Amino acid sequence: MLRPIVAGLDGSRESIAAADWAAREALHRGLPLRLVHAWEGLPEDDSDADLPELRAPQYQARRVLRAAVERLNERYPQLYIAAEQVRRQPAPALLAEAENAELLVIGSQGLGGIGGFMAGSVAMSTVAHVERPVVLVRADETAADEHLPDGSRTASSRTPYRDVAVAVDLDVSCDEVLDFAFRTAELRQAPLRALIRAEAERELAALLEPWRAKYPAVAVRENLHEGRPAHVLVRATNGAGLLVVGHRRRRGAVGSYTGTVAHALIHHVTRPVALVPHD
Repeated sequence: MLRPIVAGLDGSRESIAAADWAAREALHRGLPLRLVHAWEGLPEDDSDADLPELRAPQYQARRVLRAAVERLNERYPQLYIAAEQVRRQPAPALLAEAENAELLVIGSQGLGGIGGFMAGSVAMSTVAHVERPVVLVRADETAADEHLPDGSRTASSRTPYRDVAVAVDLDVSCDEVLDFAFRTAELRQAPLRALIRAEAERELAALLEPWRAKYPAVAVRENLHEGRPAHVLVRATNGAGLLVVGHRRRRGAVGSYTGTVAHALIHHVTRPVALVPHD
């Protein structure tokens, strides 16, 4: 059974951009797309559906899903799309959906944002505890943003894809992170840019050798940087189409702590960020 790409929808500009990104990724991977709107106030049965206090928000939830499906069907007619309202709080709903997903995609608002999945601790908690890769997408991200500008420096979706950048940490196991990054670059026919601290050049070459062999079609560039990891990665996303970074699984842990590097990326990187859990 194919795992779908799952996108969380709440009607915000960020979640709409995330659903669009998820649709394109589903096409890359040959997978179905599943759109989910989570709201714990949904009626438990038909007898509750006519209550005045539920009617308006329920209609709004349905409208959000219907509008997204119609828009994506028009843009990507070859894509299979399913949509569902879930009677549950957003964070646990997204975590449950991620268990059976190839990839979870949600909107990212960064610092100062209000509303949406990124309000309060919803997205932070999701990222901290999710067992599958999750991609955070900013508002107004478009298909053209994933591609290099054309000869006249105009945005275009017909030019080659921008680099997939991957942050490599030699202090932890990063096989899952590298596999995700190489696979994503292969599907886009895009170069892969490996980012690591400057003093680890020899170790990086050895680490990448088996992945170069597994994905021979992917052109790999090694970028060596000096400075604090969070600052380096925020700067390094300039020109990239996607940044891939790992974060440790937190099985059984409570709270929404994601680590300083992941936290900085969620708030400050303007490009889509893929957070891949690892042990």
